[in-house]
Amino acid sequence: MNSKQKIFDLIHGQLIVSCQALPEEPLHSPFIMSKLAYAAMLGGAKGIRANSVEDIKEIKREVQLPIIGIIKSVYEGSDVFITPTNQEIELLYQEGVDIIALDATKRIRPDGKTIGEVFPEIRATYKEQIFMADCSTYEEAVEAYKLGFDCLGTTLSGYTEYTKGNHLPDLQLIERLVQDFPIPVIAEGGIWTPEELKQVFELGVHAAVVGTAITRPMEITKRFINAIKG
Repeated sequence: MNSKQKIFDLIHGQLIVSCQALPEEPLHSPFIMSKLAYAAMLGGAKGIRANSVEDIKEIKREVQLPIIGIIKSVYEGSDVFITPTNQEIELLYQEGVDIIALDATKRIRPDGKTIGEVFPEIRATYKEQIFMADCSTYEEAVEAYKLGFDCLGTTLSGYTEYTKGNHLPDLQLIERLVQDFPIPVIAEGGIWTPEELKQVFELGVHAAVVGTAITRPMEITKRFINAIKG
C-alpha cells in the first residue's frame, strides 16, 4: 500500500471513475468491471472506485491506479450499506485497497451504533489505512473530520432520507466542505456532464468521482428515453 500523501498526490485534480454494477444489473461481473476500469484508464481516469473484493481483484489485474474500495452489503434494520461493518473493512484492508470508503452518515449502523461510536476503534486498528467518509450533510462531514477520516466525500447527499430532493451535484455542500476543511474533499454524486465536472473542480475539490454517467449504460439509456418521452 502506498503512503497516504502519495495516493492523494496521484489523484489531485483528477477524475476517478466508479466501476460498479449491482447483482440485478446486466453488467454485473468482475471481468466486465475490470474492462470498464481499463477503458476508463485509457480515457484518462487517474483512479477507480469499485465495489466488492471480487471486482477489485480483477480491476487490479487490468490497471495500476489508486482504488477507492467499498463493499455494499444490506443488513436488515439498517439503511447503511456502504462498507457497513468491520467485516467489510477487514476484507478491503486484506485486499490492500488504497482508500476504503464507508458510510459516515448519522444513520444507525447494522450493529446498532453510530459512526461516532465505531470509527475511533476502526481508526486505531487500521492506523495507516486511508479512510474516506461518504457523507450526506455538512454536519456529518464535521463529525467525520473530528473522528479522523482522511478525506471527505459528498457521495450520499440526496441518498439519505433527510437529504432526498437535494439538487445534484450538491455544489453548495461541496463548496462549504472545500472552504472549511483542511483535508481533501472528493466530489461524488450526480455528476452527469463534463460541464458539471468542471464546475466542481472550479470549487476547489481535490478530486471527483463520476460513475453512472460513464459506466452504467442502462441508466444512461433511461435518460435518453426519458428525453424522448418529454
